[in-house]
This record gives sequence, structure tokens and C-alpha cells, in this order.
Amino acid sequence: MSSEEQAKRFINTLKELGGSAGNGSLSAELGWADSTYQRIKSRLIEEGRIVPGRGRGGSVALAEGKVAAQASKAEPRTPAPRAKATAGSGQYAQSFNAIDKAMRNDEGLASELDYAEQTSWLLFLKYLDDMEHEWAEEAALEGKTYTPILARPYRWQDWAAPKTKDGKPDPNARTGSDLIDFVNGKLVPHLKSFKDSSVGADSLQYKIGEIFSEVANRFRSGYTLRDVLQIVDTLSFGSSEAKHELSDLYETRIKRMGNAGRNGGEYYTPRPLIRAMIQVVQPKIGETIYDGACGSAGFLCEAWEHLRQADLSASDWRILQRSTFYGQEKKSLAYVLGVMNMILHGIDAPNIRHANTLSENVMDIQQKDRHDIVLANPPFGGGERPEVQQNFPIRSSETAYLFLQHFIRKLKAGGRAAIVIKNTFLSNTDNASVELRRELLASCNLHTVLDCPSGTFQGAGVKTVVLFFDKGAPTRKVWYYQLDPGRSLGKTNPLNDADLAEFVALQKTKAGGEKSWTVDVADVDAATCDLSVKNPHAPEAKPQRSPQQIIDDMLARDAETAKLLAQVRALL
Repeated sequence: MSSEEQAKRFINTLKELGGSAGNGSLSAELGWADSTYQRIKSRLIEEGRIVPGRGRGGSVALAEGKVAAQASKAEPRTPAPRAKATAGSGQYAQSFNAIDKAMRNDEGLASELDYAEQTSWLLFLKYLDDMEHEWAEEAALEGKTYTPILARPYRWQDWAAPKTKDGKPDPNARTGSDLIDFVNGKLVPHLKSFKDSSVGADSLQYKIGEIFSEVANRFRSGYTLRDVLQIVDTLSFGSSEAKHELSDLYETRIKRMGNAGRNGGEYYTPRPLIRAMIQVVQPKIGETIYDGACGSAGFLCEAWEHLRQADLSASDWRILQRSTFYGQEKKSLAYVLGVMNMILHGIDAPNIRHANTLSENVMDIQQKDRHDIVLANPPFGGGERPEVQQNFPIRSSETAYLFLQHFIRKLKAGGRAAIVIKNTFLSNTDNASVELRRELLASCNLHTVLDCPSGTFQGAGVKTVVLFFDKGAPTRKVWYYQLDPGRSLGKTNPLNDADLAEFVALQKTKAGGEKSWTVDVADVDAATCDLSVKNPHAPEAKPQRSPQQIIDDMLARDAETAKLLAQVRALL
């Protein structure tokens, strides 16, 4: 089917649905992959044949006049093929639960961290297979020949889900030790080799090599792996609804890692907090967004969701896909999670590099390396080796301080940032803290500080603040907001979007109130640059009693107790 024939079918289907429809229902009727749907939709919008609507999740409607005439000439509609699994039915959730149940039976998989890692590489290869089929179809429409990234016997359809001629699972598919030997001895080494090829570091081929240089097959039973492969094969990446449900399930899996011990919690920042940060920064299409400690890519995924709209043109769609989101991540598992998370959110080839951001000398950062927006939650504590600290003018054993210096220099002039950091950064008196605060105030406009309550980050024993600043002008005034959700935050009572609604609304005007106030930098101690959170509206704490007062009070209570006991004895 040619591109014009696809356009006619799009319009014909839309007409049969009453002339307007949500993107989800129309895409399901057409049965197209998400990228095909978006490509044809963008073309028709640019040609003025359809117009975008404002329904939840986006919608489109026939334009008036010429569209009806064009649609009437379209070819008869043919039934749309259906995906193997449909989003919204709960089938994907059932599939993820079945995967977990199967993994628990394998002695090589011990925790949520293992489940997330193994699910990730299997989902990635299934996604790649679905995309290769789609890319081949698009190339055929354009009269081109598509050269697949993976060839026999490494394609998903060859080893993971071979089928008989009638489309049923092949009973002779590898299983048991044969399957484990193939995966460990042939498949993974072949996929690793893509990293050593001549392709660019931003290509999908290179990312395949990068991923499989960092993950290992931890299944010990080929029978368990075969069971999981059969479940994963039922998942489809062909529609936006499918990707949306899969991304939600994947996000839940990443969140659960925070309770799995070790450092899983590093990979998850509460999404309501991220969304509030993005609403303040307000990224726009055409700007680049960077996270040098991206973990599972939560900031980049939420920024993508904020920017993608129903009425995106084809050129805007390409900009968002290829040249908007950039990240770096040091840890292997987090890197794999981040790549897969972005793919499930709809970004085909994520621009995430597996690298230690702090190994880059900040004095070597050039204009071409800078970005319009930085969104990040760098790791706290940690501590880098002395040779890494030498890459920064202000040396510190606190990893977050090194990241903050990096982020300041990665911003373009006029660029905007929102960074999560420990609240002790605002008041510590060590030389590194004071010098870094002084540099921040001198080179950037630190216009907002959001003070987060305890429990914002589950499992973290520190309080945090979010620094909002623009690069290029010194700070004159700082607006503070002390977030108080009115309850204790925890695993069963996490932060939500409603908790942050007032902050987002007041930040636009930086209004004062019981929870918000403004500090003039001219009033800040020049020697210490102390920026600690001191709410002037909070009631003053009573002065502490002296040791002598405490002893006197105790003796007075003892005397009163003795008197009461004597009265009770007299009544007996």
C-alpha cells in the first residue's frame, strides 16, 4: 500500500467513525504501528485534510470541504489486522505477572533487580523484532530494500519464538540446556559485537552492542526461559496504546526495585515531583533536554510526555525523536533500564550514553556540548576518586556537588535547570559547599528553592530541595516554597500531583504566603552564602531549657508525686 493509499484509508476510516475520533480508537481500527500512524497523521495535518482535536490522549477530525470529496474517492476499506494483545484489557498486566511467576522458579534470579534486568533485555529484542518488520514494510512502500539489523539465526522469530507454517509455536524450538547454550554461547556474543563495529555511538546498532556488553543472561533453566519467551512474544509494540500500557507496567517494575535492597532506589525519582519540575521549567520543542545522571530516564520520559501533543507536525515529531533528549548513566543496570524505558514511552533510538559523566573535565565542555535545559537528580554521597575530582575547579568528595558543577557548565547561556540535591547543601560550612553556593549565585539566577518533606524519596534518609535556576545572570532574589502535604509520606502514602499543585501555581508569580517567602541575596551572609530554609512565617520554637531547669522540674514532679501517694495512703 502506497503512502497516498494509506492516507486515503486513514480518512475513510475516520469518516466511518463519524468524522472525528481519538487517536487511540482510530489507531486500533487501522491496526497500524504507532510510527506509521503518526507519520500519516502528521502528513494529513500538514496538508490540511484533517485537524487535531483536544480530547484526552489527543484526537483528530476531518477538515471541512475538500476532505469529504477526497474521501469519497478512496478505495473500499479492508478490515484492519489486530495485534496479538490489546492494551487496556489488562492482558499486559497479566503477562507481566506471569513473567514474574515464571522467574521466581529460576534459581538464577533472586530479586526485583534481577527480574527488571532480565525482563529488559527480552523486551528490547522483542521490540527490535517488531520494529524491523515495520521498517521493512515502510522501505517496501518507498521502493527501497531494507537490510535488517539482525539476521538468521539471531532474529527473535528464529530462536525466541519460531513458528510452524500455520503460525503456531514450533514444538521443536530450542529449550532446556540447548536454549541456554545458544543464548550464552552465540546470541549474546553476537549482539555484543555490534559495539565493536564501525557504526556511530548514537545508532541503534551501537546501543545493541552497549546493552549486551552490560547485561548477562541470568536464567539457569532453559525451560523457565522458554516459558518467559512465550509470554513476551504475546506482547506487541505496534500501537501507542500498547506502548503506554507497557511503559506504565515497566515504571511500576522500576519503582519496586527501590524495595529490593542494594541501590535500586537510586533509579526512581517520584514522578509527581518530576512533573512539577518540568511544569516550572516549561521546555519547548526545539530545545535540548539533558540529564547527566539519568538512571531509568524518568526525567527524559516525563519531558517527552509533556512535549508530545496531538497536533505535532512531522518535523516536530522528528525533532522530538532524534534531537531533543540526551542522557548519560554510569551504572550498567540503570543504563539498560533507561534505554528500555524511553523505548516503551515511544522514543525509537534513545540518545543515552553509557558513561561516567564525572570523568569529563568540565573545563573542556564547549558550546556544542551545551543544552537548553537540565533536569536531574544526581546521586548523593557516593564519593569519587581523587583523579575524578581533579576534573572540577571546586573539589569535593560529595558526588552531588561535582554533578552540580557539571550541570552549570552544560547549560547554554539563558538555559534553565531544575536539580534535586540534599538540603544540607544550602547551609554546610565546609569550603566546597560555600564556594559552590557562591559560584551558583554569581553565575546563575537561583530563582526558586522547593523544600521537600521527609519521605519524598522512599528509603532515603536525607531531606532534599530542588534548585531552579537560569544561567547567565547573577541571583538577586530567591523564592522559597516549603512543601507540606499535611501527612507523613511513605510507601503506602507517596507524594502525588495534588500535593504539588499549589507550588506550581504560586511559583509563576512567586507569591508569598504561610509556606512561601522571598529572600534578597543582599541580605545573605557574604562570608558563608547560607541559603538554608528558614520559614519566617513558622512559629518560633520555644527556647531549650538549661540542665539546671530540667533537674528542678524533675524534682518538683517527684515532690508532687510523693504528696499524691501520701494522700492515697491516708484513704486506705
